[in-house]
Amino acid sequence: MPEPYLQTAIDEARRGLESGGVPIGSVLVHRGEIIGRGHNQRQQRGSAILHGEMDALENAGRLPAEVYRESVLYTTLSPCAMCSGAILLYGIPRVVVGENHTFMGEEALLRSRGVEVDVVDDPTCRQMMTQFITEHPEIWNEDIGEP
Repeated sequence: MPEPYLQTAIDEARRGLESGGVPIGSVLVHRGEIIGRGHNQRQQRGSAILHGEMDALENAGRLPAEVYRESVLYTTLSPCAMCSGAILLYGIPRVVVGENHTFMGEEALLRSRGVEVDVVDDPTCRQMMTQFITEHPEIWNEDIGEP
């Protein structure tokens, strides 16, 4: 069983899948407390930007810079360029990634800017994404900006 914060991100990914979206979930944790949680809602809300990480940040609300700088972001999938940009903008120092086999995001960029990136390689995360990509390639390609 994954550690509790990653499990919460997995639960968020399942919520996204059950509501018709891409199964990617994320939680923002500050000093051991979840302060933001979310899942990919591009399909559900017709949004251009609500990836799982962005939804978790949005749901955390406006926070002082020092809160972000003391937080950890847990995400079921390697963060894309947009989500990595938000991580860098707010100075989140650590990201725990469920898996990066189905999609390799901007982990190298994050690391080059001093962010600690831990890839757990969780089989549940990988299975959810593999199945979704197989069943819904057009939605997945749209989500990552591919034709």
